[in-house]
Amino acid sequence: MWLLLASQVRIAITDPRDPDARYCLRSYFEELGRRFDSGFDPAQSLSASDEEMTLPDGLLLVANTQGSPVGCGALKLHPETRIAEVKRMWASSDVRGLGLGRRILKRLAEEAIIRGMQTLRLETNRSLAEARRLYETAGFVEVEAFNSEQYAHHWFERNLTT
Repeated sequence: MWLLLASQVRIAITDPRDPDARYCLRSYFEELGRRFDSGFDPAQSLSASDEEMTLPDGLLLVANTQGSPVGCGALKLHPETRIAEVKRMWASSDVRGLGLGRRILKRLAEEAIIRGMQTLRLETNRSLAEARRLYETAGFVEVEAFNSEQYAHHWFERNLTT
């Protein structure tokens, strides 16, 4: 059923306080809590607050199909350095394998370019092997740690100007 609906997924900039956004962010946090060896506490992680995910400071994309939220991804924008940070990438297990994560990541890159960013950065945990594969196949290169995210084991960058 989801395969037939994959083309019907709508991805839109959404207020982080919207119920669909809250559902996605809560689901993201719950999944990280289950998958990380040490659990996950958003209060101990680097911030991606509602304000940081709202223009002009950033944005949140929410993917929806048949009226149900099925994924999200955010940007924190840093115009002074022309760097955008990818945060809160999540896709429901119901739609994994259909390319939704790749679509969200592509749209985040497009939104960053529109806003004058030259570099995308992100970090991820070693427990998220499928995320690492996605980033590597989407043109990200593993780099030295650029922040102190306690849950991260891998840091990636992608040049948006080439």
